Formats: sequence, structure tokens, C-alpha cells
Amino acid sequence: MARFAPRNLDLDDKVILVTGGTGSFGRRFIDSVLSRARPRKLIVYSRDELKQHEMQIDLAERFAPEVMSRMRFFLGDVRDRERLTLALRGVDIVIHAAALKQVPAAEYNPSECIHTNVLGAENVVWACLTNRVKQVVALSTDKACNPVNLYGATKLASDKTFVAANNLAGDIGTRFSVVRYGNVAGSRGSVAPLFQRLIARGAGELPITDPRMTRFLITLNQGVDFVLSSLEMMRGGEIFVPKIPSARITDLAAALAPHLPHKVIGIRPGEKLHEMMISADDARSTVDLGDRYAIEPAFVEYRREPFAAAHPSVAEDFSYASDTNDEWLTGKPLLDLLNDGLPQRRRRATD
Repeated sequence: MARFAPRNLDLDDKVILVTGGTGSFGRRFIDSVLSRARPRKLIVYSRDELKQHEMQIDLAERFAPEVMSRMRFFLGDVRDRERLTLALRGVDIVIHAAALKQVPAAEYNPSECIHTNVLGAENVVWACLTNRVKQVVALSTDKACNPVNLYGATKLASDKTFVAANNLAGDIGTRFSVVRYGNVAGSRGSVAPLFQRLIARGAGELPITDPRMTRFLITLNQGVDFVLSSLEMMRGGEIFVPKIPSARITDLAAALAPHLPHKVIGIRPGEKLHEMMISADDARSTVDLGDRYAIEPAFVEYRREPFAAAHPSVAEDFSYASDTNDEWLTGKPLLDLLNDGLPQRRRRATD
């Protein structure tokens, strides 16, 4: 069984909406759901009509007309509460993946990042409660833990918004949870595709921001499975964190191009040397679920059975950071993970 794969999740006859559905995660999530289940409707909610058109063509080439009849493409922005509320009529499950994610762009354009990541999260909560959506899972990032950049700060605010939304549900009963994981191998903005492009162009060296830098790594398929399995076990208000490996950026570059030297170019604005997904302050409310951790909500004013009733809590001084992780990838295992995450057209450079 694949890592984090759900065991008994039933999505048949459900109406599912994915915000940011044309992004890297959204496309893979929709592929996975269409391959595994028979949802009554699967709705892509995003603001780029060209990406939606291209996505429709791609899906139609790989799935039968009967499967495509369940797809819906809804143009809209999470900043637009009225449009979002309209799109969520009759929806059972929402996966909130829409966000502005580029760290340097967020540092330069803070108001745009706040409008999408913070106010957009509030709009999603409002629209879900208005339409009595049953389950909501919001995607977060390791940068939301002890944030040092604006992107991380907005995602922390978003996480807090979704966790607290459970206290607003009342007799509506909507449950909101968050998943937080590290860098997705092969996704837009990650370093592996950049290295791939440079290698393909015949670069004589690879740029390294800092030779000490470490990162958590997860593949897109693992990320989708983690969201689906978290949806299966969610009780409302928890932040799920997967147990995933770390890698040094220098090892990543060496795995892709062992023959190329590295050029240190310095850390970008707002960038961390190491990433953290659970801080020591969060440890007091963190439970070990085996293949993941769950940070329990601090305030619970709704019916919820805590995970701590059946699972061990972590040590009080526990923290989960990429530089102190006990699982590391180097060499071929690291290259295998990168190749699993990279789109097929990019894999040939490492075959």
C-alpha cells in the first residue's frame, strides 16, 4: 500500500470541490479521485480559464465520457465570497488548495498574498458554513510554523482561521481540518525542476542558496494520499503533519547531477535555512498517530473526541524540523523520490 493511502474512504456519490483545482496538487488530486471513486460531481474552482480549458482537454484524453460527465469547471476567485458561496451549493467536501505560494513574490506584494491566503480562507469558511458543507480540508505549509516570511505568516493565519471555524459551526456541523507538509518534489516553484531545466540546457554549475540548507520532501502522489487519508480520519480542528524524510539541498543537486559543481548564491528574501512543521510550543498538544502527527486544537467548543484519548502524546520538548529529522534521503533513494515527483517530460534528464 502506498504511503499515507486511505483505507476506507468512500467518495462515491459525493460532491467534491477543489479550490485552486488547476494547480499541481489540484490536478493530481482530481486524477486520483476519478481513478479511485465515482463522485457525483467533482468541481474545479479556479480563476484561470486557459488552465481550466487545458485541464479539460487533458482529462478528456485519459478518461471516458461517463467519467468526464461528473466534472464541473467553475471560474472564480477565493477573494470573491459571493461567487464562492454560489459555487458551493450542494457540495459535501471542500479541499482548499488555492493560495499565493511564491515566497519572494509574497515579500514584494504583501497585500495580494494577504487577500488570497487570509481573506480567501475566511471566505471559504463563510461559504462552507452558509452551504452546510460536511467536511473541509485546507492545505498548509511547513512555512506556517514559526514563520519568518509573509507567505508563512498568511498560511499560519489561514490555519488558525480553519481550526477556529469548528467553533462557529453550531448545529450546521461542518468540520474543518488542516494538513501541513513540506516541499513537494517536482511541483511548480520547487528547486528540482529548476535544476532539471539547467541540466537540460547544459549548465556548467548548479546554484545553491546555502550548503547547510535542508528541506522536508514529499511527492505529489504522497501529498494527495495524505490529504485523502486525513479526510478519512479527521475529527475537526486538528492540523495533520506527515512523517516524511529530509534532504540537504547539496545532496539533492548531487543526486540530479553528480558531475556538476555548486555555486553558492545566498538565501533569497524570506527564505529559511531549515524548515519546521511542529514547534516545541505546539508539542504540548501534539499526538503521534504512527505515520503522522496531529496537533490538537487549543479551544474546543464542539463535540469532538481527542486523538490523545487513544494515541500517545509527544515529549514536551519535541519539535519536528528538517535539520533534526531522523529520516534522511541521499543518493539513489533521493533520486527515486525526485523522479516519482517530476512530470514524465522532465524525467528523461535523470534516466
